[in-house]
Amino acid sequence: MQHNFLYSVEREYTQPMSRIWEAWTDAAQLEAWYHPTVLANVPGSSVSEPHVGGNWAIAVDVPEAGFQSCFWGTYTAIEPGKLIEHTMFYSQDPAEFAAKDLSGEFAKIVVDFEERPTGTWVKFSQYGELPEEHIPLAKAGMDSYFQSLADYLD
Repeated sequence: MQHNFLYSVEREYTQPMSRIWEAWTDAAQLEAWYHPTVLANVPGSSVSEPHVGGNWAIAVDVPEAGFQSCFWGTYTAIEPGKLIEHTMFYSQDPAEFAAKDLSGEFAKIVVDFEERPTGTWVKFSQYGELPEEHIPLAKAGMDSYFQSLADYLD
């Protein structure tokens, strides 16, 4: 599987790096914000073991469509205050989410961080394969996740 660049979303937050890093790596905090603004996560679905080889997972409840968007993978690079890289598998099948199989096709996620005088800059990039028409939707979805993080931090 090729991991071609698909899209990126970036934003600067007014909070210090330590606060932003914690929000991205602590399982309870991920569960509180890592979803589109109009949705919520499945309680108890979040996992975050922020070290190389550690697991991460989250399930977003999409009640109006009658399914859950389930994401999981492993951390492949961690540089505190600078970088998170991980694989990302996706399914709408609760049994697949429970199994968290790490074989098959996956996306590569790179999250860059930079401390700035006015706060912390974050850039989320996704690499992999998506139908061309899905890329703007995925980017808009991640924009909404970034807004959820801002709402959570305020």
